[in-house]
Amino acid sequence: MTTIPTEPSQPRAGVGTPDRKRSSALLWLLARRVHFMAGLLVAPFLAVLALTGLAYAFTPQINDVLYGDKLYVEAHTGSPRPLSEQVAAALAVHPDAHVTSVIPAEDPDRTARVVLAGIEGLKQTGSHFSSESLTVYVDPYTGGVNGELVTVDNRPPAQVWLRELHGNLHMGDLGRLYSEFVASWLPFIVLGGLVLWLSKRARGRSLRTVLVPSFTAKGRARTRSWHGVLGLWLAVGLLGISITGLTWSNYAGARVDAAITALNGKTPLLSAPEVTAVDSVEPIGFDRAVEVARSEGLQGELTLVPPHAAEGPFTVEESSDGLPIRKTSVVIDPYTEQVTARQGWEDYPLMAKLTSIGVDAHSGTLFGLANQLALALLALGSLVLLGLGYRMWWQRRPTRSGRTSPAPVWRNLPLPMLVVVLIAAGALGWAMPVFGVTLVAFVVLDSTVNTLRRRRARVSAA
Repeated sequence: MTTIPTEPSQPRAGVGTPDRKRSSALLWLLARRVHFMAGLLVAPFLAVLALTGLAYAFTPQINDVLYGDKLYVEAHTGSPRPLSEQVAAALAVHPDAHVTSVIPAEDPDRTARVVLAGIEGLKQTGSHFSSESLTVYVDPYTGGVNGELVTVDNRPPAQVWLRELHGNLHMGDLGRLYSEFVASWLPFIVLGGLVLWLSKRARGRSLRTVLVPSFTAKGRARTRSWHGVLGLWLAVGLLGISITGLTWSNYAGARVDAAITALNGKTPLLSAPEVTAVDSVEPIGFDRAVEVARSEGLQGELTLVPPHAAEGPFTVEESSDGLPIRKTSVVIDPYTEQVTARQGWEDYPLMAKLTSIGVDAHSGTLFGLANQLALALLALGSLVLLGLGYRMWWQRRPTRSGRTSPAPVWRNLPLPMLVVVLIAAGALGWAMPVFGVTLVAFVVLDSTVNTLRRRRARVSAA
């Protein structure tokens, strides 16, 4: 449950000691307040993330529509030309450039991608996530160049644009705060909503009313039923999207990265032994590198990184998206053709595996079209959830004169419970700095608004 629930009535008293009932009621009120206030302020940003994420999930199809003439070739009979000739065709167009990587055509209707650098006008930032390259698309059967695009980490322009829109609204690091703000608060909004909705079951409601929305209720009760049930069914997906999104964020992402490093859970780096150049031996080319990699068991799409100097090695890695996960990389001595280093999925620590799986699932590439459709349903469901939350708020908006707001619930917490809440909030605020800063702002805002409302009510009553 992710958005703007209204202020429902107090929970019914249950069986137990008065202190236990009071503590449970206060925790329930705290969950309600967090769900309401945070949902009220996060909802617009979540709507933007849902819409932009929906578009980004289908970038493979968008790329095919926009760049199909470059990505695909007409049906051909016969065998492809040697990969070295395909690379030479790309370099013939840009003779002053150098090859940074080559992705041979894995499917018979696809072009080969030759990625070039050293071309004037390309933006270089020192990171492959934002540095530009020029990708030349070569017909593997004719050796002709189908076209070229400025790419970032092998992403065509439209995909880069949508990725930046989703992540930072094309506002750089400042814009990334909006997505980190949503990702930081979303788990607490979801968990608060779960507490509110599942307490219906604890108060003797039937399991069916918790899992299935009401078709007979009227007004606000019907809206709340649909909001609660939809939020319950979307909860796991929303939590997963939030947690995986935090790994990309500026501040919480840095904390996550530091924790993974401390636990030795980062993706291992493939270290390449030094290569001794042999004057009398011609180093292997792209075609032979592919043959060696295939003989080592590498499957699917391959990315080849050629030596950048006479003492450099040839690196080949599996780069196919989806399941089964293939992450094997090999380092080849270009003079002896010996594989001098190898790293596979089995060498990844557990944290690195979970991070890789989470990132792929978040971006819609883990299990193909089904993954994309799941993300689409999650995005559309979130938008409906937001609409239901706003409608529920509107149905119970405070329009009656004389209605006062209760004091913030944290003022009524027993001291031991307040200490626990403060320690937990402090720890979470350190781990997620954007959450910590905005939490303080929320508390100040909530206290100020409630104080002003109570004063206005007293003045009106006088």
